[in-house]
Amino acid sequence: MEDNFVNIIGEQFVNESSSLSDKFRALFALKNAGGNQAIDWICKGFEHKSALLKHECAYCLGQMQNEYAIPMLISVLSDKLQDPMVRHEAAEALGAIGSPDVINILTQYKDDSQVEVAETCEIALERIKWLQENERNEKDKISTNPYNSVDPAPPEVVTEADVVSLRNTLLDESLALFKRYRALFSLRNIGGVSAVLAIAEGLKCKSALFRHEIAYVLGQMQNEACVAHLKQCLEKSNESAMVRHECAEALGAIAKGDCRKILETFVNDREEVVKESCIVALDMHDHEVSNDLEYTKTVDRMANCVPSC
Repeated sequence: MEDNFVNIIGEQFVNESSSLSDKFRALFALKNAGGNQAIDWICKGFEHKSALLKHECAYCLGQMQNEYAIPMLISVLSDKLQDPMVRHEAAEALGAIGSPDVINILTQYKDDSQVEVAETCEIALERIKWLQENERNEKDKISTNPYNSVDPAPPEVVTEADVVSLRNTLLDESLALFKRYRALFSLRNIGGVSAVLAIAEGLKCKSALFRHEIAYVLGQMQNEACVAHLKQCLEKSNESAMVRHECAEALGAIAKGDCRKILETFVNDREEVVKESCIVALDMHDHEVSNDLEYTKTVDRMANCVPSC
């Protein structure tokens, strides 16, 4: 029955008549189902024209941490015709899975001409190195992740008193990105308005990859204190589409105050990935407002329509 469920959701995921929002719901249902069969369906998403959807497919494969997905992720990373945002997410997913077997391919692309891809490979390599050398020694120094996500860098055990020092580390452009990522996720785990505002300052850092991760984390935290910062970043016409898209999704996750109004303003943006992100973010917003327990709660409705679609 479980395999049948995965196939029904998989069919909905690849169905050309499915809306982008329904595809996202099906994608996350597949991620939550887990297993090789779900991975096979998710991999079909890389055939879609939407860079946003392909990027999210890579993200989900990384979160699943199943080595079965490695060959597809390597193929995506190696494909220079793929959108850099998609290639970056494939590299990050390889780092999330954490197998030493991908060290050579990540090393090959750590000097990629696309700086976001190169930086991601560098961080992924650092994560795998950390897993190999430090995980056992530092496991008692790693804070519990309240978001159950597989992070690109391990956060440290910290307290609210560390917010200022972590902020300084996060904003120090002279430090390695991996160290700044650790500060970012440490601040996230502390939580609260002061940590949110410290993280939001990172939206002005030089690295587009880092700004994109900042926006992602602010979306995880779902704190209204950063809405104005995300709006300002989304409004910048010269900002990287990768960053703007993540700001849009963060606003959808926060779903408070002016978030819906802001997203509606950019739902017809000239950048396709931003436009699509706003569409999906509005769906996320409505889910949050409705108090549904899970984003994929409507998956039963989706599954029931498959045979007749």
